[in-house]
Amino acid sequence: MHINGIMFQYFEWFLQDDGSLWKKLKDDAQHLKEIGVTSVWLPPPTKGTGSNDVGYGAYDLYDLGEFDQKGTVRTKYGTKQELHEAIDALHEIGIAVYADVVINHKGGGDELQTFTVVEVNPDDRNEIISEPFEIESYTSFTFPGRDNKYSDFKWSWEHFSATDYNHRDPKDAIYVIEGENKGVDPEDRSVGQQFGNFDFLLYNDIDFKHPDVREELKRWISWFIKETGIDGFRLDAIKHISDWFIKEFIEHVRGEFGDQYYIVGEYSYYDDMDMDPFLQNVEHRIDLFDVALHYHFRICSLDGPGYDMSTIFDDTIVAKYPQLAVTYVNNHDSHLHDDDLYVLDWFKPLAYALILLRKDGYPCIFFGDYYGIEGPDAREGQQWIIDQLLDIRRDFAYGDQEDYFDHESIVGWIRRGDENNPDGCVVVMSNDEAGEKRIFVGTDYAGSAWYDKLGHIEDDIIVEEDGHANFPVNEGSVSVYLKRV
Repeated sequence: MHINGIMFQYFEWFLQDDGSLWKKLKDDAQHLKEIGVTSVWLPPPTKGTGSNDVGYGAYDLYDLGEFDQKGTVRTKYGTKQELHEAIDALHEIGIAVYADVVINHKGGGDELQTFTVVEVNPDDRNEIISEPFEIESYTSFTFPGRDNKYSDFKWSWEHFSATDYNHRDPKDAIYVIEGENKGVDPEDRSVGQQFGNFDFLLYNDIDFKHPDVREELKRWISWFIKETGIDGFRLDAIKHISDWFIKEFIEHVRGEFGDQYYIVGEYSYYDDMDMDPFLQNVEHRIDLFDVALHYHFRICSLDGPGYDMSTIFDDTIVAKYPQLAVTYVNNHDSHLHDDDLYVLDWFKPLAYALILLRKDGYPCIFFGDYYGIEGPDAREGQQWIIDQLLDIRRDFAYGDQEDYFDHESIVGWIRRGDENNPDGCVVVMSNDEAGEKRIFVGTDYAGSAWYDKLGHIEDDIIVEEDGHANFPVNEGSVSVYLKRV
């Protein structure tokens, strides 16, 4: 990871199904470099259930927009050639590329198969609510459009642990597949424990206990990394994947591509969940998106003055495991579910200051927050304010950090700077009424003038003889003070 590295999530859920994203990314590469982005997170580049699939309905992992399958050659984002050109453009200017990897499930099977299942209670997947019976489901994946190129592996019902579709009775249900080394296992602690056992998420759930599956997925990831030249990847939905397989998968990748190969996981844990057991089981070898911090941002954006800002980092990944935390404000999932995860617009400048201007965490900027969101709940981006914060991060957010999280609504911190960036910055924010924060800048700075780079406070602040100054902030706002040269 770069010093002051910045990840950019280059997609949102409601992008047009026009195959233009890879071309847009290629054209935008130089701009991303200029604003300080050091890595770009791509949406799943593999073929989904159709050209309108965001990528999480994974159909053929070997099809990167090359074969006529599921009614399309290109993916939602473009062709394989355009993907290569975008990656090359980023690499040429020193930006790393991370791809989204979806190995929890497969969708869009080619043929029906008949096999035995039990139905389970969706609210407690350890509770069987039927006798064993036969269903028909699309669990045969033969990939006729690819015709065995790159791999001749064919997926069948025995490679899955559960499914949500019965062709004979297409109701909403979860069917756990019966068979050798299969079935409901109430003792399984290798996946998330919500709903009793959160192994199943959607479509056809991949069975990691099957040795052929494990070997095929490891063969695929090696092919995928070599084929694309990606520098790392995001593992989707890891709370639904057995942690012992995640460990095995990481060991395989790093054994072939080096110990520094970058891997981050999406574990959508709830706020008070203890992530220690999972991280211990994977030997702390994977970064995690800081979901708890995102929830804190969301709650604060809803509650405003009702939220105690002094606690915003409590029980977060970045507080406990700063070297493993990818901090973010929103992502592609945030506005899908009745808006229940979306950080509201007024709080975004504060939230982005909280991830971009602090020493800990690997911050990730969301395409939708920067460029805007299309679709039924369209929103404009906040490019100007994020650009200002990125400028400050690049030039001033260095060195030691002293926190002033000693008030329920007005908090702040100072970065002391380093050898190359000696003056640092002062950040003050309020989720309630206007006020000020008294901060020790240093006696060396007595008499110096500091100004708000964001332009919210007009007057310069003069540091007193004892090295302190009172830094004001407006209601529901953030100000970042830099020393006048």
